[in-house]
Amino acid sequence: MATYIVGDIQGCLDELQSLLNHVHFDRQHDQLWLAGDLVARGPKSLETLRFVRSLGDAAQVILGNHDLHLLAVSLGIHSPKPKDHTQPIFSAPDKTELLNWLRQQPLLAEHPEFIMCHAGISPQWDLETARAAAKEVEDILHHGDWQWLLKNMYENKPDYWCHDLTGIQRYRYIINAFTRMRFCYADGRLDMQCKRPPKDIQDPTIMPWFETPERVSVAKPIIFGHWAALEGYRGENLYGLDTGCVWGGCLTMLRWEDQTFFEQPSLSAQ
Repeated sequence: MATYIVGDIQGCLDELQSLLNHVHFDRQHDQLWLAGDLVARGPKSLETLRFVRSLGDAAQVILGNHDLHLLAVSLGIHSPKPKDHTQPIFSAPDKTELLNWLRQQPLLAEHPEFIMCHAGISPQWDLETARAAAKEVEDILHHGDWQWLLKNMYENKPDYWCHDLTGIQRYRYIINAFTRMRFCYADGRLDMQCKRPPKDIQDPTIMPWFETPERVSVAKPIIFGHWAALEGYRGENLYGLDTGCVWGGCLTMLRWEDQTFFEQPSLSAQ
């Protein structure tokens, strides 16, 4: 049995299947972990949802910002982004089943040896806090007023975690940290504006979330996606797997057990 972990697919299904064929992925014995953003800019968002859902228990999925946006679009809260290729989902005969399945996916997934989330773990959170925060939002998405939550998630504030945050302020911070975070200030406040590579940043007051000086340890390796401008990242107990397949980069897969990386160059760059 092997555990394979893949960064942002964004509808690049051909590249994913090429990697799975290369490693002889066996859904009866292997596990495929997907770091969020199954859909959006690539050509096969609908087919990607169908394929991953068909894997059943062989796939572990987490929600990314594009996945949450897709759910919001399905409610009419927002229009599809001009560059997204998600319209076929809304005219598909199985759209309800696919969207309901997607909504049931977590923000945080935990393996005995690592944790996976889309953007990262707030530098203010230990693992217990991250688990509890994810569950709060997941409970609403799965069983609560998820339409209200998605309608009100589109803001950048609050940018600092306090345990006494309540209501939508609390939920919005949790969603932003798990699905949109890239840079932070030294005190852990989120900077939600900058998307550039860290090497291009001239502002000394912001830094990647994982480089904040007082970041709390979560005691397990963190696997994340979301940040294509990193062009992949590996640090101490950190694995950034988004290598910008949809932008002409490649799709990266990690086999956890022997720490082997596999890459498939983009076949459908935007």
